[in-house]
Parts: sequence; structure tokens; C-alpha cells
Amino acid sequence: MKLLNYINPYNWIICLRNIAFDKGWLPSKRFDLPVICVGNLTVGGTGKTPHIEYIINLLKDDYAIATLSRGYRRTSKGYVKACVGCDMRTVGDEPSQLKNKFPEITVAVDEKRVHGIENLLKEDERPEIILLDDAFQHRYVKAGLYILLVDYNRPVWRDSVMPFGRLREPTQGLRRADAVVITKCPPTIGKSEREHIKQIVNDIAAKPVFFSTVCYDTLRPLYPAACKEHTMGQGDEILLVTGIARPEPLKKELETRGANVKLIQFADHHDFTSAEIAEIASTFATLPSKKSIIVTTEKDAERIVGRNDIPQIIKENIYSIPIRVKIIDEENKFNQIIKDYVTENTGDRSILAVGNED
Repeated sequence: MKLLNYINPYNWIICLRNIAFDKGWLPSKRFDLPVICVGNLTVGGTGKTPHIEYIINLLKDDYAIATLSRGYRRTSKGYVKACVGCDMRTVGDEPSQLKNKFPEITVAVDEKRVHGIENLLKEDERPEIILLDDAFQHRYVKAGLYILLVDYNRPVWRDSVMPFGRLREPTQGLRRADAVVITKCPPTIGKSEREHIKQIVNDIAAKPVFFSTVCYDTLRPLYPAACKEHTMGQGDEILLVTGIARPEPLKKELETRGANVKLIQFADHHDFTSAEIAEIASTFATLPSKKSIIVTTEKDAERIVGRNDIPQIIKENIYSIPIRVKIIDEENKFNQIIKDYVTENTGDRSILAVGNED
């Protein structure tokens, strides 16, 4: 891995960029409110959205919260606020999911995070806390608390920088984190394995290390007026439709609940075509059991529910399966790191540098 990084020109460009920010040659801007960044070092899903949701649930009863991301694959440009039920394409699937799930918070997108935060602070309902989604490499903003996510199944210490691997930057980026969360862990992960992973991380950067696992909730109909509640049981026939990075854990979960699962898999953030919708309907019609249903993820549901080409057979049988994350064993300690930062407003009391983004 080290040799690949050494001969990789992209790795050297990223290293020089990080040095420029570390030395102050490129400006990072702080803001006068708590800014929490949830990000990763890799390309692909590490579970950022459910961890953002975890933090929202932790703080939303006491603070006015805003989330800010670039809005991946949206059709709009610049600063845009999400609204409940608005066209997903204007803000992206994950921001749309957050706004529909938490209508009381402000959800905004902007490819330039400094500009996005400045606009959030001009809103009539000024946020007290801003959560930056997927901005660990976006260093023109200096957050006060960095939470770095690492996929248990794809540890960064066994990876290389793009294009030889999936890393956006070298593992030394761990040093910028205030806390590291190993995500998507098996719920049965033992203490000895956790301690071993902690030691590996601490050999790179001495940071608090936590472990989270994914919990799947009960099915929810996408079209409640057309679709009845459904409790999964032994022998269910499920057509699983996903446009996420790794659908295997969800497929396994449904199989564990006793279902027979047929998977139709698309790329992450896939925007379904009318032909693909028709293919899903025709495939579903071939399933043998009267207990057949279609299941998709919350993120994919955002790209389906607002369409005008969904046939009735899908509307009557499609469900999403919400997920949430659980911190294993040290939940109170993890929560306290976040609460202490917010309470003390550490590091965010004044604007320290002003600069324009690229």
C-alpha cells in the first residue's frame, strides 16, 4: 500500500494540498457557532447519513439544527434549501430524506460550504448548530468537531489512495479527526477485536475510537393510501430494489427475517429510468407467492415516491426499510463528546480567517 501511494501522483497532490491548509497557505474559515463535520477518507458509503441522523436525534430537542451538504447529483447549483415533499432532484436524495424525516430542522445544499454556511446564518431561523455532511476533505471550512467514519468491512489501513484504491486521501488524514467511528460492525463484535482495531487506529493517530452497528426498523409503505402495513414473516417473497453502495447487508437482514430475496441492484444514487421502473414491475409480477412485496431503502424511496410513472402494482406493494445506527457499548461516552463540544462551543467563538473557495 505504501509503495502504491508513493508512486501515485494524486496522492502527492492531496498531500501538498493538506500541507497548504495545515500551514495556513490556503484559508480555512471558522464560524461563531458549533460546526460538526461527519465525513470519511474513502469513496463510497460509510454510513454518513444515518450517523448524521443519530446526531440530529441527540441534539434536536435542545437546539436549532441545520445540515449542509453539496447535494450529490442534484440538478440545481449554488445554495438551495430543502422543503418537505419538494422535488428530490433539486437537492439530492439524502438531503431530501433528512428534510422529510426531520421537517423541524433546516436542510440546505451548496457545493461551496463557506458560502452555504454564510447563507444559513442569514436565514430568519438562524441555526444554533450546523452539521456538515461529507465535508472532511472540504477544508475551506474549519469545523469545531470532526467525526470520521471508517467502514468495518473496508478498513482504510488496508487501502490505497485513488486510483489504486478507494481512499480520497492517505490514512494520515485520521489525525484531523476528533473521534473515529468504525461503522457497519457486526452486532456481535467482541471486545478483543475492538481493542485490536483501536490499537491499529491509535498507531496512526491517537484518537477516541467508537464502534457502530446498523439496526433495521419495521417496514413502511411508500404509498400509505395504496399500500397496507406489512409485518414480515417466514416465506415472504421480496423483490429488493437498491441503488446503494453495498446492498448485501440489507439482503442478509431480510433473509434472516425469513424472506426469500431477489435483488435488483443499481449503482449508488442511481436515478431510475421509466424502463427500469417497468422492469421492476414486471419482475415483481413473476414472484410466486401471494406474500410478495417490494422493499427498497429510504434513500432509494426518495427517488421513487415523487415520480409520475409508478404503476399501481408497485404502489400497492412497495415498502422502505428505515435504518438507524447504534453505538456499541460506549454510547454515553460518544454522546458526551458531542454534547460537551456543543455546550462549550469549543473553537468556534470567532471568525479566524476569511477567504474565498475555489
